[in-house]
Amino acid sequence: MKIPEPGPKTKVLIFDLDGTLADTMPLHFMAYKKLLAVYGIHFTPELFRTLAGIPAVGTIARLNEMFGTNMNPEETAHEKEQEYENRMDEIKPIQPVVDLVKRYHGELPMAVGTGGSKRLAWKSLKITGLQDYFEILVATEDVTYPKPHPETFLKCAEYMGVEPEFCHVFEDGEPGMQAARKAGMTATLITRYYQSTLK
Repeated sequence: MKIPEPGPKTKVLIFDLDGTLADTMPLHFMAYKKLLAVYGIHFTPELFRTLAGIPAVGTIARLNEMFGTNMNPEETAHEKEQEYENRMDEIKPIQPVVDLVKRYHGELPMAVGTGGSKRLAWKSLKITGLQDYFEILVATEDVTYPKPHPETFLKCAEYMGVEPEFCHVFEDGEPGMQAARKAGMTATLITRYYQSTLK
């Protein structure tokens, strides 16, 4: 099913990265699953989906609260990101969203707003052949408050010089959808049109 076109008042497009532009979610899931098994946590696809879009440090802190573990959020997140990076060559583009990017390239300004690190985000875009479609990328290092706080998307709008009401966000996770709504932006949940497979 084709993703709906942006509305007539849209001036810019903002895309989440993991699970929206790039099919990285199975790789993130497997990295978390392998690492968390050491701590006795059975990491399920359902649990993973509830944490979609939250940076790794925040995810580990949330899991500590849920399971009573005492993982060091920074160190454990770093281990998880290393495990993920080892698998990055397996990344594939999410074609329905990529088609939208190519359709509006040169017509509407576009940005990426991700909860991931800037270095790995650019690497994902390079692997999927999308690095030349975006000049603006707001990553976890650029914000004080990650999704579901609206700061990530508000910074994208600020850097593009556009009011939030004229931004259309494409997301795959509920935290990101909440962030877009809190920012006063239009948002499309792309999992209605594309579903990554987690095992």
